[in-house]
Amino acid sequence: MLIVALAWIYVVLLMALTEPTIVAGIMTFLLYCALPLGILFYVTGGRRRKRRRAAARRDTPEP
Repeated sequence: MLIVALAWIYVVLLMALTEPTIVAGIMTFLLYCALPLGILFYVTGGRRRKRRRAAARRDTPEP
């Protein structure tokens, strides 16, 4: 999945570089790349977060 994310970043970066203004390029990068990838990684990282929480609970001694 990481290779797909890197390829998407590359494609969107090239799209942003072709925008007529710097502001449009930044908005293109943020709205087409950073925001969607952030949401995607948050959603797909749910199992990892659950495992970390369970491991932390297991490792802490009970009072």
